[in-house]
Amino acid sequence: MSSAPRVFISYSWTSREHQQWVLDLATQLRENGVDIIIDKWDLKEGNDAIAFMERMITDPDIRKVIVVLDCGYSEKADSKKGGVGAESQIISPEVYAKTDQNKFVGVISELDADGKPFLPAFYKSRIYIDLSSSDLYGTNFDQLLRWIFDRPAFPKPPLGKAPEFLSETVVLLPTRTRARRAIDLLRAGVPAANGAVDEYFSLLAESFENLRLKRSEEIPFDDQVIESIGAFVPYRDEFIEVIFAIVRFGSDDTIELVHRLFEKVIPYLDRPKSVNPWSEDDFDNFRFIIHEMFLYFVAVLLRSEKFETLNAFLAKDFYAGDVSQFSHEPMQRFSVFRPYLRSLKARNKRLQLRRISLHADLLKDRAEASGLAMRDLMQADFALFLRDAFESLKDGAQQSWWPVTLLYFQDYTGPFEIFARSVSSKYFARLRQVLALENKMEFVDALKHFGYSNSRLFLPKWEGHFISLEKAANIEKLDTRP
Repeated sequence: MSSAPRVFISYSWTSREHQQWVLDLATQLRENGVDIIIDKWDLKEGNDAIAFMERMITDPDIRKVIVVLDCGYSEKADSKKGGVGAESQIISPEVYAKTDQNKFVGVISELDADGKPFLPAFYKSRIYIDLSSSDLYGTNFDQLLRWIFDRPAFPKPPLGKAPEFLSETVVLLPTRTRARRAIDLLRAGVPAANGAVDEYFSLLAESFENLRLKRSEEIPFDDQVIESIGAFVPYRDEFIEVIFAIVRFGSDDTIELVHRLFEKVIPYLDRPKSVNPWSEDDFDNFRFIIHEMFLYFVAVLLRSEKFETLNAFLAKDFYAGDVSQFSHEPMQRFSVFRPYLRSLKARNKRLQLRRISLHADLLKDRAEASGLAMRDLMQADFALFLRDAFESLKDGAQQSWWPVTLLYFQDYTGPFEIFARSVSSKYFARLRQVLALENKMEFVDALKHFGYSNSRLFLPKWEGHFISLEKAANIEKLDTRP
């Protein structure tokens, strides 16, 4: 049995030219795999023409019905002259109304003097396919085939699972109004903008307390961590929107407010003095969220090529106050925001997920709806990794920034964009500020220190996979053109 879709064509014998137009359409459809039923081919002498037409309309084996609409068809359908003698292939409004209307499509073969299609009353509110001109015919004939074969040009995507932030863990932070006001005032360029940004950041930092987790015997703690960071997604996106506005419309003073925000959230990385007893992973949701926010801030600055601004931001240490783990040194470098998440390691083991890094997986999955690509995050992570390495080398300190996202870097994808563009000497002269470098040679010499047992610099690798720093940073071609 043929699997070709069977389609009936209803039309008016308006003129010989129109009948030939319909036959040409029917022929072209058959040549494209459509089993066309039309009176010229299938209505035999002596058969009841009206019965034939109505049987085609109601026959379940006829998948679709094409109604070719011209002046003659519309007039006869509206005057209820369809189904009489040689005009038997015109569908009457009564027959149309009794049938599944999703089975029909109107095909326009002629326009009136005003350039409008001839539509019978029963079809005026429905979508049609216009084949009335040679300019439209090719594209719209494809549309007709898609309708016949149920292959729409814009298929409905499969239903995914609900976002994590819509789970039972509902976190309501009272920041939306403040964020919106800050964005609007930044765009307007008014003096009050910085005050509005400061109000938003202060409220956001204070609201972090609403995210503090309390262990439950009924729910595995790693589940609580996953739900908490999932519930934060709308507020992360809100933060990213404010950062974009700051980068586009703000000033150096506005960037200083971002610096202060990250200082305000440092206490959430460790145990409050009032909390006892405690476990090392109790604050993993804060650590993930703050690290993600920091990556996105750097990613936005790099994407916007605000290299001088980023250099000034990273050059300043962050005041950690009397936070327990930092009390010996209250001023910390940006690497203070690099987390180690024991809860995710425990989750990987508990659920036997066999993932190299759940942390990297989560950042990748969450990047899809952020407005920035995962590669933007990876580029930011790589830049932070290099700056930390070069500063550590100069200071004789131990390197501490772990670029978790680089797990997803593949050498064959080529260097990161900012390093690809740095073939230009002018571009590299600006970028090297972000890396705390004086020149390309300093970069090349520093690469010799990575990965050796007696070096303070490590080469990031995961289960035998490691990235080529030379390829990611485009070393050979850096600073080679004007």
